[in-house]
Order: sequence, then C-alpha cells, then structure tokens
Amino acid sequence: MQDGTKTAISPEMLKPLIIRSLRRSSVRKKIADYLFEISPSGSYTSEIAYSVKTTPTNVIGAIRGMNTRYRNDESLISLNLVEQIEGGKHRDIKLYRLTDFGKEIVEGLRENKKRF
Repeated sequence: MQDGTKTAISPEMLKPLIIRSLRRSSVRKKIADYLFEISPSGSYTSEIAYSVKTTPTNVIGAIRGMNTRYRNDESLISLNLVEQIEGGKHRDIKLYRLTDFGKEIVEGLRENKKRF
C-alpha cells in the first residue's frame, strides 16, 4: 500500500523519462533550449512564452504541469530540469532557470543532434 510519499529517483534513472518527455512536447524542448541559451540567468513566464512563440499558459503547463494537457510528473520542474527562483525585489514574480542537471541534459541532446 502506498503512503503518498514519493521515492527518490536517481538522475540516471530519470534520463529516459526526461528524453521521452522532451520528445513528446516541443514546448518543453523549446523552453529548455531557451533557458539554456540565457543561462545562468532566469526568465519569467511571459518572456519565455514570447521567446518560444507560445502562450504563457502553455509555458506554465510545461514548467509546472497542468492536469491532463501537461502531466505533472513530466513537468520540467518535476524532472529537475528547471527550478523556480525568487524574483529579487519583486517577490510576486516567479522566475525560472535551468538547473545544472538540466544544462547537462540539453548539452547531451545538442551533441546527439550534431552526430546525426
């Protein structure tokens, strides 16, 4: 019987799920690429949406998850690719940036793309 707690999964075990998640959603992939380009800086939802040519709602869904359209367990935050950071003086603004693990994944995908 499950008690509602999540089991910690190693990054190596997550990689196939991450690759699948990025292949299934061009929005997730574009967001990861955009955050890689501006790294180590972060960005806010509407700026990300403008840069990847989608709506802020799609960005929020891809980053945090949104019920049926963007599964929570495949969100960029759940996969440890993106983190939410404080907005400095403006604490009500949510900024997102790529984690070190996220940078490693995007670099790996770019290297694989160059090979083929």
